[in-house]
Amino acid sequence: MRHRKLLIYSIFMLVSLTAYSQESKKQQPMKFNKLSLAEENVILNKGTERPWTGAHLNNKTEGTYTCKRCDAALYKASDKFNSNCGWPSFDDQITGAVKHIPDADGSRTEIVCANCGGHLGHVFSGEGFTEKNTRHCVNSISLNFTAKQTTATEKVHFAAGCFWGVEYYLKRKSGVLKTTVGYAGGQTKNPTYKDICYTNTGHAEVVEVEYDPSIISYEELAKLFFEIHDPCQIDRQGPDVGQQYRSAVYYFTETQRETTLKLIGILEQKGFKIATEVKKASTFWEGEEYHQEYYDKKGGVPYCHGYTKRF
Repeated sequence: MRHRKLLIYSIFMLVSLTAYSQESKKQQPMKFNKLSLAEENVILNKGTERPWTGAHLNNKTEGTYTCKRCDAALYKASDKFNSNCGWPSFDDQITGAVKHIPDADGSRTEIVCANCGGHLGHVFSGEGFTEKNTRHCVNSISLNFTAKQTTATEKVHFAAGCFWGVEYYLKRKSGVLKTTVGYAGGQTKNPTYKDICYTNTGHAEVVEVEYDPSIISYEELAKLFFEIHDPCQIDRQGPDVGQQYRSAVYYFTETQRETTLKLIGILEQKGFKIATEVKKASTFWEGEEYHQEYYDKKGGVPYCHGYTKRF
């Protein structure tokens, strides 16, 4: 009998503690971001910012609009459109994110953040701006914006003779974000330009190319590489002679390797005897500052590189 009473008591206490815990969570106040006086006037006091002045009015970047007060996600940039009304306009909302309330004036419908109740603006229908026939007219000051993460960039190392001329042509291609000249493919650590020229470091003069594959494909970039130097020359390029001037592709991905070999195959079918070395990228040693973007600093154009269409 005693054990039965203890069991009942334990169950009672467990239920009570759970209920208390849940009630405590309900009573915890929601945390809000600190607002400026202008933001409070709109978000808390239901004011309206002047038309054509909002920071997000002409924003066309992909991303998500969130509540300035509580950071709740409200609108997708893909639902934003130009209504020419002076405030950001959206024809849809993130499901459940925005609450519609009859306005005090009796003729309009107010929209507020469903999470914190912050005032956003008003919603209208039947205007025919878009197929959804809805316009959320929102104050920019009620919103924050988080841009969509861009596509991850990729890198490749190209060796094609003097890196001054190679960089000159590659950096001008749309989609190439950054170029850096240096040394790779050998065994010497921390090589200098003097080492490359006068000792057997095994390194080639290389251009590290960082590019956005959503703008330029690796294949397009590799084609340019094969067309701005003579890939048939061994350990030289024009008047520059030596192992450091060899033709090479040091790839980072299997796709880069396969694409490079495919292009070499195409050129060989056309009768070219390709000498280009194709190896996995190893340590890249950045070159001295005076070598970076050499022709842009000096002026003029490369003396041993030029464009020759081969594909």
